[in-house]
Amino acid sequence: ARNIAEGDDGAVVIDNSSAFRYEKDVPLCVPEINAEATKGSKLIANPNCTTAIGLMALWPLHKLFDLKKVIMSTYQASSGAGQPGMDELKEGTRAVLMGERDVAENKIFAHPLPFNVIPHIDKFQENGYTKEEMKVTWETRKICDLPDDFPVSCTAVRIPTYRAHSESIVVETEKPVDIAAARKALEEAPGVKLVDDPEAMQYPMPLTATGQYDVEVGRLRKNLCFENGLEFFVSGDQLLRGAALNAVLVAEAMDKNGALKPKVEA
Repeated sequence: ARNIAEGDDGAVVIDNSSAFRYEKDVPLCVPEINAEATKGSKLIANPNCTTAIGLMALWPLHKLFDLKKVIMSTYQASSGAGQPGMDELKEGTRAVLMGERDVAENKIFAHPLPFNVIPHIDKFQENGYTKEEMKVTWETRKICDLPDDFPVSCTAVRIPTYRAHSESIVVETEKPVDIAAARKALEEAPGVKLVDDPEAMQYPMPLTATGQYDVEVGRLRKNLCFENGLEFFVSGDQLLRGAALNAVLVAEAMDKNGALKPKVEA
């Protein structure tokens, strides 16, 4: 990717892997947050799907209340492991329901996924977190231009659904939380769909988030543990906002801010 982007006549590369996300000279971009970071670089990194979905809700709240701490628990679909992961879930579920097995086989996931949840995504690190969990910490800090020691903690869990990741997020803020103001900020935020009417049983779910460009946000309430605390739930299609859609939006943002203007005339 670097070789393709090198030189005045090099192509713009928006890389969807994790290879360049933590390189200081490579912007890591969610365009609704830091599109301006793409100026001056032709190699742009796309964030981890879990990070991108969560930040769509966190960023408007950070601008409003100033985040102090972030605690996230994720509920990640089988398609996060690609088509083989979805196939293993489907076949394993079928085998159990047909009485062929008491417990499904597992080759893709660390344990059988049908009728189970697995608190293990990616490799465990020395600090006890998995790499998937640390991606959320590292990438949130970089995208939001937060200090290297800004506290972000994540527990990532694989669940037996096909598509769309969900996240329960608790934040402590520097400023007092106002639920009405938070709801208004989320309603007005691009790429966010407020789904927050518990009386009508409307809240974010993978079933309704699948196939949508916008990230659903709901279950907004003051957290009972922090004086200035807010708790909410999000669901987003990780194959769109967490990957392909984000890359397309990065390219569109670069076109608008002049980052795609050629330096060498043909």
